Amino acid sequence: MKTKPQEKTKKATDHPMQRHWQEMNRKQRREMTRKIQSEDISLEVIHPDAAGIDIGNESHYAAVPPGRDSQPVRRFGCTTAELKAMADWLKQCGIRTVAMQSTGVYWVAVFDILEQTGFEVFLVNARDTKNLPGRKSDVQESQWLMKLHTYGLLRNSFRPSQEIRVMRTYWRQRNDLVQSASRHILRIQKALTQMNLQLANVLTDISGATGQAIIKAILAGERNPHKLAEFRDPRVKASEEQIAQSLEGNWQPDLLFLLKQEQDGYEFCQRQIAECDRQLAQYLQQREDRSQGAPLPEEKRKGRLKKKRGNKPRFDLRKGLFRMTGTDLTRIDGIDVMTATTVISEAGYDMSKWKTENHFVSWLRLCPDNRISGGKVIGKGRLPTNNPISIALKMAATTLRQSKTYLGAQFRRLRTRLGAPIAIKAMAEKMASLVYRMLRYGMKYVDQGAAFYEAQHRQVQIKQLKWKAAKLGFQIVQAPAA
Repeated sequence: MKTKPQEKTKKATDHPMQRHWQEMNRKQRREMTRKIQSEDISLEVIHPDAAGIDIGNESHYAAVPPGRDSQPVRRFGCTTAELKAMADWLKQCGIRTVAMQSTGVYWVAVFDILEQTGFEVFLVNARDTKNLPGRKSDVQESQWLMKLHTYGLLRNSFRPSQEIRVMRTYWRQRNDLVQSASRHILRIQKALTQMNLQLANVLTDISGATGQAIIKAILAGERNPHKLAEFRDPRVKASEEQIAQSLEGNWQPDLLFLLKQEQDGYEFCQRQIAECDRQLAQYLQQREDRSQGAPLPEEKRKGRLKKKRGNKPRFDLRKGLFRMTGTDLTRIDGIDVMTATTVISEAGYDMSKWKTENHFVSWLRLCPDNRISGGKVIGKGRLPTNNPISIALKMAATTLRQSKTYLGAQFRRLRTRLGAPIAIKAMAEKMASLVYRMLRYGMKYVDQGAAFYEAQHRQVQIKQLKWKAAKLGFQIVQAPAA
């Protein structure tokens, strides 16, 4: 028995909001459009007790609903006493949730005080609130934030817990000091080149043992190139004679003064880095042990054992991370202890903040930026980001080029087919998904090797060829096994 047309229409529009637009046919879409146009669409109040704060350098403007106070918009200073007074005023007005923009670092103190007072604070991106013209004054901006937050039109930004923020402060400071030390090394090399001391041509790194010994001897007054060459480390490939020839130059007083200044700056940065390492090691030791007594997996990969320390911490950072998180992210090929620390210090170990791994990848802006219209992809854009985790994972993905692992084989195939930039981003997304699974579900990563991936990919290609042949009407006769 055929269903009446009216019953079809009723079934198609019973639950229009539960049916995805892409899954509807043309008739159902027309019915949905007519229903939306005929109904009275009004915004639903999500946060009735909402306030908005316009953050500034010298002052902040807080706005509450007009019926809560005779003066719904007030100006407060940036001192701690005034911020506490603002929190008390918001309490008197019956406010429960507050929205503010992430303006520089001026929002940090306001966020902390409001959070300690008991408010639910929404830290929103300014790009989500400045799409309409007008609202040029601070008063209008705070009122606009309050209105948007009342109707639930603002997305809350992710902010890690206080425990992770402390670790992030130490790690970011250490990275800044490493960058400052590298700039001092560049200026040291420039001063040496200006004096025609071609030390960089015979030494791979002038910040190593041989380079530093020679530079300190020069600053101490030694000018004999053969005596300076005696500081050569046995591991250096260049001979003492070659080093001596590169140390014959002109000893200008102004350039020697510049060399001394930069060397002192480099040594100061190294002392500061060592202090950060001590503070970080002490902090990790004080954290709760989440490993549940499980032993740290033994590192047997030759590439990891023989790798130079460089700017790595001088303590067992891998052990500290394993104790803190209960999992070893360095088991993933390409992710070393520095990358793992960046991930933990920026995102933390609690992945429940993101519903699925796709949400985590989207937060890192490693997902595709497909522009879809009419159910078709009409364009592909780029998602630039300065997220430290995204940058670290992309750098880790570049190390897979010569890796003899499953991820290495996958990277080489993508690199050949799509090019290096797309392959790097795709492998960074793959690593982010693995990190999410290990931290969220306790999954243990086991590398299956490049041979397994190549065999698996070969089976996929054979299956695709059989499907194409069957579609064209050919019959494939499989060769007998040898």
